[in-house]
Amino acid sequence: MSPTPASRRKAASQMPSVSSTVASVSAAAPAPALALYQQIKDHISRKIQDGSWPAGHRLPSEHELVAQFGISRMTVNRALRELSEQGRIVRVAGVGSFVAEEKPQSTLLQIANLASEIRQRGHDYRCEVLTVERISASMEVAAALDLRLGDSVFHSVCVHLEDGVPVQLEDRYVNPRVVPDFGAQDFTQMQPSEYLVRNVPFDQVEHVVDAVLPSAEQAEQLAMQVQQPCLLLTRRTWTRGVPVTVVRCLHPASRYRLGSRFRADGNPVFG
Repeated sequence: MSPTPASRRKAASQMPSVSSTVASVSAAAPAPALALYQQIKDHISRKIQDGSWPAGHRLPSEHELVAQFGISRMTVNRALRELSEQGRIVRVAGVGSFVAEEKPQSTLLQIANLASEIRQRGHDYRCEVLTVERISASMEVAAALDLRLGDSVFHSVCVHLEDGVPVQLEDRYVNPRVVPDFGAQDFTQMQPSEYLVRNVPFDQVEHVVDAVLPSAEQAEQLAMQVQQPCLLLTRRTWTRGVPVTVVRCLHPASRYRLGSRFRADGNPVFG
């Protein structure tokens, strides 16, 4: 015998609604607690953000943080390691951890003079020249400089340092048809980009930025870990339609950043 409409309504009224069931389950389930290492990171980040711990301030030691929060040293170490990878703190072996200075920023709208930028911040600048040679252009370099495969090009590699810490690895190729004397320069006195800006007028610049991981050799040259990310700025310049140089500038992301400021009309704002 089929249930009457009245009995069906009575049964329905006794069943909890879907919304009330979901609400009761949600109310019963507590919000997931932050992982312990994340709590340590948040604590340190708040101290930095509110100015309690300014740049250069020495953080409590791992032992002190273990005692303060009642957690394992492994957990504290992970929190400090991730903050270091994010550029918030600097860890010095055998000394301790310190609040990092704000990362310097270079413009994307002009060819920055890295040496001048660093000195204007009151820091020491140094350039280590690793390679200056003349080689045969690979397919990639030949395409970038509008040359034929195997044509002769200049190649230079140097590391730029701020207060003794590598901040940029510069890997450059130069068109000898435009800059025939490039290989004869003393780049310990004037860095390659400064020499080119002073001696070769350019009328076009192309900038492309990528997020990359360094090779083992690049990581060693930049005194960083292979698994730490980098910002790669690839720049090409032209003079009267002829390519002058292509350069790859590799920056540890935790030590440097790239940015620009525009007016509403699209023109850059400098200074």
